[in-house]
Amino acid sequence: MAAFVRVSGPPNSNFLVGYPGISATLPRIEGKVEIRPLIGVSAPVLVSLVTIALVRRETIHPSADSVTKKHLAAPRKEIADVVGKEMLLFRCPAGKEYESVLCMDLPFVIFIPYGRGGEEVARRVPPASLQLPSRTAETFYELVVTVQQGHQEQKKYPFPVPICRYDTLSTFGMYNRPESAERVTDHLVTLGISLPRWSYGPLDPVSVYIKLSPNPDWLSRARKVTIQKITVGIEEEITYNHEGDEPSKKVKVLAKSTQAIGVKMPEAGYFTNLGLVFPAKDLRDSEGIVPRGKKEFPTFAVGGFTTTGTLYKIEYFLTVKAQMSSAKDILVRQPIVVCPFDHAGCKEEMEAIEQAAKDAAHVSPDNPMVPASYIIKANEPGGLGALGMAIVGGVRKPLID
Repeated sequence: MAAFVRVSGPPNSNFLVGYPGISATLPRIEGKVEIRPLIGVSAPVLVSLVTIALVRRETIHPSADSVTKKHLAAPRKEIADVVGKEMLLFRCPAGKEYESVLCMDLPFVIFIPYGRGGEEVARRVPPASLQLPSRTAETFYELVVTVQQGHQEQKKYPFPVPICRYDTLSTFGMYNRPESAERVTDHLVTLGISLPRWSYGPLDPVSVYIKLSPNPDWLSRARKVTIQKITVGIEEEITYNHEGDEPSKKVKVLAKSTQAIGVKMPEAGYFTNLGLVFPAKDLRDSEGIVPRGKKEFPTFAVGGFTTTGTLYKIEYFLTVKAQMSSAKDILVRQPIVVCPFDHAGCKEEMEAIEQAAKDAAHVSPDNPMVPASYIIKANEPGGLGALGMAIVGGVRKPLID
């Protein structure tokens, strides 16, 4: 008989327990695979084997956002990887081809890798679920349940699971230390920048401290330099196929702010503080309604964020350009981290992350104490009761307790 298969999470909570990217919370997927008869409430299901795996699917098509290039470019490139390893949930006893089952609940826990792991692919923290406009790049995850029913071909049942990463939250101390960089032009002028913090989310203010200083050994020449304007911008750089043989890069300016200055280089140097707001994507449509999101992807108010998959890599840079006369222009391009959540959202998550870490202290990755499987076989007395049915006077009727 055909089987009805579904995956359910723990009561009143998500499949995903813990915070991917934060090892102290032991990120994992908890739930159970439920198998019932699909047609005819009491017709037993023949089950030989049940497995479950978390599968990451990644695709890129760099030319998908251009109507003309789309048809001429190479086709969409896709990969599918099992995250961690496939788990065997049920196998019928040796010598038996299948088990006749009325009802089957198979609990499982799949740990999401949380080690840095370097080249060891199995231990790398998986990248977050993401879909860029026009599907130029996407990553999504599915729990794939495989059921073998006797001689029949194995059937696969996919269930989407959105996965976020929490290691780029702007509230973490490592992102709240100042970062600085310097560039020199013609040995005459040095442009130095300093960022008070370097992780940003949608609508977060980005401020940068800028210092233009003359070369003290060539002061007479440096004084002739006029600082015309300073431009601060944020760039998104996507590298497609970054581990492959033909990587291609696309750079997009997300925001820009220019300040006209028009002063001669002072002997003590020129200091200023410039800022802009990190752009946010408007989630609402023309009628002010937030459309229903796709099950595979969480909805974020930011188009992309810092992430590295197998087929693509997204990086962000803060650029500061000083345009001058009597000296070449200077450009500083400083890497920054973009988080899917704004600063207030990151603060809200911190308490929950601490609690998840306390809860995870009682969990052993080697023996996560999975509840016992619940299996009612076809010939068990009162087996129909598990499906809410009873035989009354030779007729099947709904069971009333």
